[in-house]
Amino acid sequence: MASGTISILLVDDDPKYMSVLEHQLRDYPGKSFKFFWVNEGEQAITGMKQGTLPDLIIMDYYLGNSNGIETAKKILEAGFSVPIIFLTSNKDFRLAIEAMKYGIEEYLVKEELTDTLLAKTILNTIERFHLHRQMKEMAKDQLFSERTSEAIQELVVTMCHEFNNPLAAIKISADILSRQNITDGERQLLRRLNENIAALEKQIIKLRDLNTENNTKQPEDPKNP
Repeated sequence: MASGTISILLVDDDPKYMSVLEHQLRDYPGKSFKFFWVNEGEQAITGMKQGTLPDLIIMDYYLGNSNGIETAKKILEAGFSVPIIFLTSNKDFRLAIEAMKYGIEEYLVKEELTDTLLAKTILNTIERFHLHRQMKEMAKDQLFSERTSEAIQELVVTMCHEFNNPLAAIKISADILSRQNITDGERQLLRRLNENIAALEKQIIKLRDLNTENNTKQPEDPKNP
C-alpha cells in the first residue's frame, strides 16, 4: 500500500471539483493527498510523458472534446502503468464494464462520494494495483525460469549427442590401433586414452540422467508435501 503523501492527478473539466476532493480527504488519518489538476486527457498524457507519473489518476467521464474511456485507452496505449478511478454522474454499469477494459480499476458516482468512501477507494485501488503488478512480475519470472530450464535441458541433450559421436569414433580408432603391432609405450598410451574415454562417458551418462530426472520431476503439491 502507498505510504506517506499520495500524488493524485485529477482529470476533470471542472477546476472547482479538485477543491471538493481535497476537502473530503484532508482529515483522513495517517495519509496525505496531493492533487494535480488538468482539464483534458491530452494534458494528462503530456505530463506523464514529461516524467510526472502520479500514484493514481481520478478521471471524469465527460472531458469536453473527449471522454474518460478514450483517455484511459490512450494512457494504456502509451505504456503508462498507473491505477485509474473513473468518475461519472450516473450509474451506468455498461459504461463501467467498458471502462475496465482499458485499465480503469474503479468506478464511482460523484453524487455518492463520501469522505470515507473516497479515501478507502483510493487506498484500496493503489494496493490492489500494486498487488496485481507484483503477481504479473512473479508470473513473468516463473515463465523466464521455465524457459531457461528448457533451454538448458536442450543444451545438455545436444552436448551429450555431440560428445558421444566423436568419443565413439575415438574408441573405434583406439581399438583398431590396439590390434596393430605397436610398442609397449604406445599400448600404455592407448590404455590411458581408453580410461579417459570411459571417464568422460560416465560423466556424460550422469549429466544425461540428471537432465532426464529434472525434466520428468513433477512439482510438489503445496497441500501434500
